[in-house]
Formats: sequence, C-alpha cells, structure tokens
Amino acid sequence: MDQRRSPRASERKRDPERTRSLLLEAAAAEFGAKGYAATRTTDIAARAGVNKQLISYYFGGKEGIYKELATSWHSSAELASQQQPLDEVAAGFVMTTLTDHSRMWAWANLAGDSPPTDGEFLRGQVEQMRARQAAGELPAGLDPAFLLLALMAAASAPLTLRQTAGQITGEDPATPEFAAKYAEQLALLVRHLSGRA
Repeated sequence: MDQRRSPRASERKRDPERTRSLLLEAAAAEFGAKGYAATRTTDIAARAGVNKQLISYYFGGKEGIYKELATSWHSSAELASQQQPLDEVAAGFVMTTLTDHSRMWAWANLAGDSPPTDGEFLRGQVEQMRARQAAGELPAGLDPAFLLLALMAAASAPLTLRQTAGQITGEDPATPEFAAKYAEQLALLVRHLSGRA
C-alpha cells in the first residue's frame, strides 16, 4: 500500500469540532490581520485547510463566524472581570493586545465596518463598574461608563498606539515583555485610583 496517497472519501473521518476550531482560529487571524471588510471567506477556509462552504454550514457565513469569535471572547473576558480586582482585569486586558482577538477589536473600532457584537457585553461591563463603585473599590465621583472607556483605551495602547508607545518608551510594544511591563504599570495606576496602592 502506498503511504503517500490521500485517503479515499470512505476512509476520511469527519471531526466537526476540530473543523469548527480550525475555522475559528483561521478567522481570528484573518480578521485580526485585515479587518472585517477585507477578510474573505476564501482566505479563512484556505488558512484552515477546509472547504469554504463549511463556513456557511457551521456559522451561516462571514458575519456568523465573526460574531461567534466576538461572543466567545466576551464570555471569557466577562468571567475574568467578575472574579478579579479591577487592577488585575486591566492588566489582563493589556496582555490580550498580543492576540488576534484584540486586533479584531481594534479593526472594528478603527474601520467601523464590522457587525455590532459588543453592546450587551459592554453594558454589562459598565454595570460591573457601578457595582465596584458601590462596593467602595472606585471613587464615588467617577462616571463608571467613562472610567471603563478610559481604562479600555489605556489598556489597548500597546496595540492602538504601537508607534507612539515605542517612541515614548524606546521599547517594542509588540513584545510580551513590553506588555508585561505595561500591564504592571497600568495595574499600579488602577490600584492608586482605587486607594489600594
């Protein structure tokens, strides 16, 4: 038997979870690199090594796979933000700036061309900020919505202000070492804000 031949159709095994996982990983990379509008399902499928019709089959198309990626990230981010002090949440967000999901988020904000996916999640985050404020973790005079916006902007600076961050610090903001240093400094700032420093 020739070991180099491709398996016959009857020998191939379907693995839907693996296929979905490959497609999600490929889509995150493509959306992160190009943004929503410039990403093609053909490119996602080619990166995943599967037929592009599977994107429609599993996700209903490009918008569906985009929304699945966004909501999967929301779930993990929401769980972390409920269980950690705010300084750790901010530091954790900095560390995500090295991922394809964060690049997707940045593209969505800069281009404004992707399907809306964040409204409910962000409203929940504002409510968590209000709860933190009510518990005394944050000063009473701050507006929780604007504070959340400021912290998100600060945490995403290594991604959204990469050139400026490099010029200010003399370091490469795209490295894990920079992200770790910056996360530590942002966490310290948040601890000062919450009176825990």
